[in-house]
Amino acid sequence: MSRDTIVAKRYAKALFEVALEQQRVLEVEQELHAVVHGLIGDADIIKFIVSPNISDEAKKSVIQASLDGKVSEPVLRTVQLLIERGRVELLEELLSDYVKIEGDSLGIADAHVYSTYALNDEEKEAVAREFGSRVNKKIRIENIVDPALLGGLKVAIGDTIYDGSLAGKLERLEQSFNRRVQ
Repeated sequence: MSRDTIVAKRYAKALFEVALEQQRVLEVEQELHAVVHGLIGDADIIKFIVSPNISDEAKKSVIQASLDGKVSEPVLRTVQLLIERGRVELLEELLSDYVKIEGDSLGIADAHVYSTYALNDEEKEAVAREFGSRVNKKIRIENIVDPALLGGLKVAIGDTIYDGSLAGKLERLEQSFNRRVQ
């Protein structure tokens, strides 16, 4: 495990503890998503933040002005602390670790559900119920349209993949035939 990974986990754990104390765990996650995607997604902001020619105070001041009132104090402080310590590159990993800590603590798991078409809310609920009972957690669904599946669903929860897609079934059938022929 790299030093950066350990550091990101520490920041995530500290932020989670503050969010839990303030009873704002889910809000902090949403704010973190917005900050990470806003900062990481803009090349000009990244250049500004990592520029050695701009003081940390100026960077923190701009971030303060940009995020003040839009995110909670713990999120703002965390971003400013990362800037101060030259660790902004940890933001994405911090978000990932925060979501894992949150999920473990609250019994929530994120599922990436691959389907040939966008699932409606009723279908997402059915998938969440089915897989929630399998992993004994509340499931949050992110639906990803993948026309290559041909039909059915593929569900990824953490490191586990449940492949009920037609393409996956055909592949398993082919492997089964190949084993019998050899």
